[in-house]
Amino acid sequence: MITAIDLGLIFGLMALGVYLTFRVLDFADLTIDGSFTSGAATAATLIVAGWQPLTATLAGTAVGLVAGLVTGLLNTWGKIHPLLAGILTQIALYSINLRIMGKANVPLLRTTTLFTPLRDKGLLGTWVSVGILAALLAVFVAALVWFLSTDIGLALRATGDNEGMARAQGVNTDAMTLLGLSLSNGLVALSGALFAQYQGYADIGMGIGLIVAGLASVIIGTAIINNGHIWITALAVVCGSIIYRLIIQAALTIPWFDPNDMKLLSALIVITALLLPRWDVFNRLRARSRDKESAAEAWGDPDRDPDPEELDSGDVRAPRPGIVKKVKRADA
Repeated sequence: MITAIDLGLIFGLMALGVYLTFRVLDFADLTIDGSFTSGAATAATLIVAGWQPLTATLAGTAVGLVAGLVTGLLNTWGKIHPLLAGILTQIALYSINLRIMGKANVPLLRTTTLFTPLRDKGLLGTWVSVGILAALLAVFVAALVWFLSTDIGLALRATGDNEGMARAQGVNTDAMTLLGLSLSNGLVALSGALFAQYQGYADIGMGIGLIVAGLASVIIGTAIINNGHIWITALAVVCGSIIYRLIIQAALTIPWFDPNDMKLLSALIVITALLLPRWDVFNRLRARSRDKESAAEAWGDPDRDPDPEELDSGDVRAPRPGIVKKVKRADA
């Protein structure tokens, strides 16, 4: 189970990338299957060549940034549909990844990786590795939440919410699309680089169907934890990634379960996550949560005294004596 949590945290970076494109930017990006492998292939090849693991990991992340930029250019400059732009980049990355690795599989068993110190001390797959990965992921979650709260981040969110309106307000929506896709695929490539070092190899097929896992993480997390705040949503996406990996791990322990059915299980998980918000139980919980949030936003702190303007604007609550006196004195 601890190994599944480790993997869930590593894939949490990938889930944050998927969240950035599918939910924030509203861009159906399929480059993820290729950029994940690109990050893993680049990092593994450079580590085998003698590079420092951290430098190789950063190089793999940079390749993902470039992959996302290419998809964005195909969409913004080439006016190609988002789905087709992602598919074209994904197909091209398959051959590029083979060129990078030189073969279909690059083992890392006798090389030094970022996880070698933990593996040598027998701490990999323990709560120590979980704590380290959780701390690393917390840094990226905090950085993403901070970025989305900046002027550029707000422009990125506005582009995803209403591109026409954002353009009318002077936002360069093409630049925001390029930025969002680059950051998304950079996170995905970083996840791939870490996953390759954790598993001890990079394989040309390790990213196939990964978009399903990313969508499952986002959908599961946002279905269980429904909140409009960015930081809570980001944490929910990470929790969704961990839950998804735990479900996969639990399925593998079933004696009659065939590992060849893994893709079928992934599809069923996504279908269940999509139907989950439609169930009455979750609808009631989400409606109750929305009512509480709207009441809090409308009145703010219930212990504070309302302004006289609030009383004049239709506040139907019984005013406190002090407020009545203040209003009378103001009218007098």
